[in-house]
Amino acid sequence: MITYNKLKILNDPIYGFISIPNSLLYDLIEHPYFQRLRRINQMGLSYLVYPGAHHTRFHHALGCMHMMQKAVQVLKSKNVEISAEEENALYIAILLHDIGHGPFSHAMEQSIVENVHHEELSLLFMNALNAEFDGKLSLAIEIFKGNYHRKFLLQLISSQMDMDRMDYLKRDSFYSGVAEGNINSERLIQMINVQDDILVVEEKGIYSVEKFLVARRLMYWQCYLHKTSVVAELILSKILKRAKELSQKGIQLPCSQPLSFFLNNSVTLDDFNENALFNFSLLDDSDIIGAIKMWQFHDDYILSTLSDSIINRKLFHIKTVEKDEQQHKIKHYKKQFGTELNIDEDALSYLVFGGNLKNQAYDLKAEPIRIQTKNKKIMDVLDASDQYNLRALSEPVMKYFVCYPKRIKQKTS
Repeated sequence: MITYNKLKILNDPIYGFISIPNSLLYDLIEHPYFQRLRRINQMGLSYLVYPGAHHTRFHHALGCMHMMQKAVQVLKSKNVEISAEEENALYIAILLHDIGHGPFSHAMEQSIVENVHHEELSLLFMNALNAEFDGKLSLAIEIFKGNYHRKFLLQLISSQMDMDRMDYLKRDSFYSGVAEGNINSERLIQMINVQDDILVVEEKGIYSVEKFLVARRLMYWQCYLHKTSVVAELILSKILKRAKELSQKGIQLPCSQPLSFFLNNSVTLDDFNENALFNFSLLDDSDIIGAIKMWQFHDDYILSTLSDSIINRKLFHIKTVEKDEQQHKIKHYKKQFGTELNIDEDALSYLVFGGNLKNQAYDLKAEPIRIQTKNKKIMDVLDASDQYNLRALSEPVMKYFVCYPKRIKQKTS
């Protein structure tokens, strides 16, 4: 049998060259489940605000794997024992940690699938791949699920300062142009260590941790919770919800077969059999955008208005309000548009709605970021820091808003 040398190096605009450590990881990257991530935007509809934000979850997953390689090298240099099997499992787990993301993931989780989160779908995909690859992902799955006895391995994958956050803050900052998110991930990784099976950051790295937490807070307000991005995602969620409502009433909507499957079926986590997972694996951003391009001309006024709003960037107003006046404002705008359009309360809820935004850079209820002092004492970063305002980052900030159309498309009878 003739074997060919497989591509092992990729060029990344953030880190330069990224190496693929072995043929198993190469084969996972080549799998259609993973290749689908090339067609899913990392930041959803944020390109409506930041035109450069067109990078994909494929980019991000490879960046995370690169960060994990650096982390493993640093820990090994500090005499932390990591076996070859554990090392490879870490690379597999971080590479596949986002494989369950659907197109415009958060909008989908609230509309065409029934409260099925991408983390749960990632595990389903990993289990399917494990069966296909003869059990070679078993250890990665155990670590990913938190079942493996060496807990610091999971902290590298999922914690308040993991390789996922290391990459997405730096990457999203680069592509959006929001400089405040540009963290020094290289120094942060150089400062990590393990003590008593716990991931720690050496004391001399504390200022980099502080910068990391501040950058996370700023990126949420300026990118992930930017009001225009938020209203666009909410409108998309309403589009998919309306499309599903119409489909289940027997109204045929033009769209791809995988999208049609989810519009015509109520799919919970328990319903994700082999057929459902296969259909989900075929969904990407092009299915959604292609559908709403057609739906902007549909006879249903709500569906066409919402679709037109996204395709032609005629986004709704999003106005910040006090919590106690939110419901009053929603009633006010519903009355205004209800009279103008002569549509019922259920239809109005697609055009006038409210919500809230939460920004919390550091969660006191989650596992803390631990600082290791020079005498090997372990402290929560909030206690180790001399920055009084750092503790304020642990306080959740809530903002309440109402959304309503800037202009009303003429309703035809």
